[in-house]
Amino acid sequence: MRILVHDYSGHPFQVELSRELARRGHAVTHSYCPGWVSGKGHLVAEPGETLTFDPVGPTEPIAKDRFVRRVLLEALVGWELIRQVRRTRAQTAMLSNAQIPTLVVFALGMLVLRRKWVLWHQDVYAVAVKSFAGDKLGRMFRVVAAVFSVAERWVSRRASEIVVIAPSFVPVHEEWGTADKVTVIPNWAPLDEIRPVPRKNDWATEQGLDDTATLLYSGTLGLKHNPTLLVGLAREVIDAGRPVRLVVVNEGPAVEVIRAEAERLDVPVTLLPFQPYERLSEVLGSGDILVVLLEQQAGAFSVPSKTLSYLCAGRPVLGMMPSENLASALVTRAGGLVVAPDAEALPGAAAWAAGVLADDELREELGEASRDLAELEFALTGCADRFETILERSSR
Repeated sequence: MRILVHDYSGHPFQVELSRELARRGHAVTHSYCPGWVSGKGHLVAEPGETLTFDPVGPTEPIAKDRFVRRVLLEALVGWELIRQVRRTRAQTAMLSNAQIPTLVVFALGMLVLRRKWVLWHQDVYAVAVKSFAGDKLGRMFRVVAAVFSVAERWVSRRASEIVVIAPSFVPVHEEWGTADKVTVIPNWAPLDEIRPVPRKNDWATEQGLDDTATLLYSGTLGLKHNPTLLVGLAREVIDAGRPVRLVVVNEGPAVEVIRAEAERLDVPVTLLPFQPYERLSEVLGSGDILVVLLEQQAGAFSVPSKTLSYLCAGRPVLGMMPSENLASALVTRAGGLVVAPDAEALPGAAAWAAGVLADDELREELGEASRDLAELEFALTGCADRFETILERSSR
């Protein structure tokens, strides 16, 4: 079967799935948008691999705050994906993390070509934008939210199969009349690529973090996050008597917000851009506690993939996130802590973090529990079997 897998973000576990499908004998082309700034997976074919990588869209970083230009670029990616389908003679295609303009253009093109395709629904954008429009965005964006809602529903109806990442997505598709073609397959992280490493590793030494207690956040910071909570957490831990450094691996406007807040609260902070994927295990291994952020409004429509990577890395995890989020259950099962994503929860979160930082044996136990849970939940074979069945149905 000839398959096109497009993951707009270029994240690790989507690439792992493409590699597994290629190992099973399928002709797989994996595409992504290099201009989208986020943590990327291993996007280079190894010797002997039959997997083909074919990036689409701009190579220069996309300015996420330049709305009109961004929408036009995203629409262009949709057009390039249609050309990619024709060029690769793909019998089916699966899109993950694709933006709404990309999906609309792509769905129109596939309708003209009379080709079936699969929507791998990572975020319900219509719900996300609507949730934030009232609090963070202006009137124009409330209109955009309404347009996105119509567009996303229409796109979902055009897809022949839909994979969602949590049961909480199903009611949305019931409302849209698309629930009959929905399959729930939770996200995972690559167990063989993200592994536990010693706390004092080469990367930690290079960054001067080998002998410093750290709270580490690695990943995207956008509308679904309040970055000042990271600084507030570190300040509370310090006030609880445990000196600690906040380490944030991120690119974008949140960096300056964190820098200013850290200066205001006198919190030691290390701010770094996204690191090469081959060093991610060392990056995460350098955190004594790994922190997840997700705002309350995002609880039903987003599962932060960084949580899954954190578990693979075998470190204690502290989630400031909605308790109903699917990832919250994983953090709790691994012995980590989940608190509400607001300032009122900071003292309790800081008390837990200070206790973990003070107890080497507890930290080790929590790290082992994280990795054990990852190995139990993230086995690739079963997930790949289900995706293979869905793609085969879509190719007929």
